Amino acid sequence: MRPEKPTIVEDIKLRLTNSPFLIIVEYGGMNVQHFAELRTRLGGVGASVTVVKNTFLRRSVKEAGLPELDRHLTGQTAFVVGDKDICAAAKILKTFSAEFTKPTIRAGILDNQILETEQVLALADLPSKEILQSQLLALLLTPATQLVRTLNEPAASLARVLKAIGEKMPSTPAAAAAPEAPKTEEPAAVAEPAPAAEESVAEAPAPAVSEEPAATPATPAAE
Repeated sequence: MRPEKPTIVEDIKLRLTNSPFLIIVEYGGMNVQHFAELRTRLGGVGASVTVVKNTFLRRSVKEAGLPELDRHLTGQTAFVVGDKDICAAAKILKTFSAEFTKPTIRAGILDNQILETEQVLALADLPSKEILQSQLLALLLTPATQLVRTLNEPAASLARVLKAIGEKMPSTPAAAAAPEAPKTEEPAAVAEPAPAAEESVAEAPAPAVSEEPAATPATPAAE
């Protein structure tokens, strides 16, 4: 082994370790101009593409503790890594392949699991991590807003009810006192008619008494 080989392997291993994903592509048939364009597009989403010998990549994958990709490491190989999500990089590769027929996606690794070509292409159809995060945030905030409105509405209704009750409070004690009247004994109210009856009885003989003096002078007249 030449002295530079361990350095190359270590460099690739470090890049694999620091990346949340790995995509293996076949770049055969691409010219320098196309490869430079692909590198520029991937750089826009925080990813990079590097041409590498299959032996170096095989060793680097093994030393990084990633799943074995030996059956996919044939022909002219390049690997794609990045500091963001795999979806954006996969989308760039899929779009570029549709335009120029190259490169060809062979496989990938995500969360220490091997991805076949179809799985990488499926990830390319998903929104980017940033879009997914914003959609999730909107999904979480919408019920919270509705919950706040739901919680505030009964409180507002209760406040209105309490205010209405408070406005009616001065008239409420008088209305409430009326039903309690029968419970209290009030003999004066019952006894008042009795003296009136006695007065009427006492007044009844009065005319009879006044009539007797009128009858007394009549006797001398008869004489």
